Amino acid sequence: MIGSGGFGGDNRHTQPMAEINTTPMVDVMLVLLVIFIITAPLLTHSIKIDLPQAGSQANPEKPDTVTLSIDAEGKLFWNDALFEQEELALRLETAAQKKPQPELHLRADKATNYQQLAMVMSAAQTVGIEKLGFVTEPKSKE
Repeated sequence: MIGSGGFGGDNRHTQPMAEINTTPMVDVMLVLLVIFIITAPLLTHSIKIDLPQAGSQANPEKPDTVTLSIDAEGKLFWNDALFEQEELALRLETAAQKKPQPELHLRADKATNYQQLAMVMSAAQTVGIEKLGFVTEPKSKE
């Protein structure tokens, strides 16, 4: 009877095997254990190198920021504190003499007169303020 089931024509073993053959798994684990035992000392080996010494200067401090705000009526605010226009040159000169020089952030209402902005920028340039930036709000996506 060819093709009546099984290998070799033996029909006695029709039940599945209930035992797990662990021998191949143990063999693989032993091989991995031997590999790790051999390679572990190689991973901790380090090469002795005499590195050169180099001196470097410390990173300069990040300069402070001064916020100069101008509202729609032309009132001036130094770090959110109201002050008179006559004090502007003195405050800018004091800030320009600091080391490191602070960054001047100019915040102006959109209804502020351009003449007021030009006067503040001119005063900052006159006393030697090097970093002047405009603060704006991002355009909203509607």
